[in-house]
Amino acid sequence: MENLNDLKSAIIAGQDVEAKVLVQKAIDSNRNPQDLVHDVLIPAMDEVGQKFESGEYFIPEMLLAARAMKAAMELLQPLLAKSGIKPIAKVVLGTVQGDLHDIGKNLVASMLEGGGFEVHDLGADVSPERFVQAVHDHSPELVGLSALLTTTMPSMGHTLKAFETAGIREKVKVMVGGAPVTIEFSDSIGADGYAESASSAVALARSLLKS
Repeated sequence: MENLNDLKSAIIAGQDVEAKVLVQKAIDSNRNPQDLVHDVLIPAMDEVGQKFESGEYFIPEMLLAARAMKAAMELLQPLLAKSGIKPIAKVVLGTVQGDLHDIGKNLVASMLEGGGFEVHDLGADVSPERFVQAVHDHSPELVGLSALLTTTMPSMGHTLKAFETAGIREKVKVMVGGAPVTIEFSDSIGADGYAESASSAVALARSLLKS
């Protein structure tokens, strides 16, 4: 049990090397990979999100914690796949066309992965057509659109319209976020939800699955 508490602490503190060592020890001790994800990694990233919301953590600390979580998942993912354990849901994520910023999007991807989601990250400057193709390819339950520039926010609306044209809008829940994005804008383009931070994106994703 001590190792598991140490693993949780290592992820929260952003100690990626230590996290990987402790995960390997847990695997060698025949710990169930799914239990490690649900009992350690997800609670650790939830706590990181809470620290960010309370102002105790900032983006650098969140990025370090996300890196530690990724290091842990590198060892656990093959074992989870081998045992046939399925993720909570699939998410297609990307920064919309015309926008090359991806730090915030990358953080959301890491937080979602830490929360038990399977993330298909399309990167930055993603056209509506690529989002449509990704929905066809991966059959996700959720799509996340990110923008950091006010000039690229309209691309979010264009992407939603492309979903409607392709006949897939009703098949996915769409959440949006990014520095200039507001809940009013989200409502105006017909998105299903708006997240103001990476940590709130995880909570939003979970709630959209229930709606």
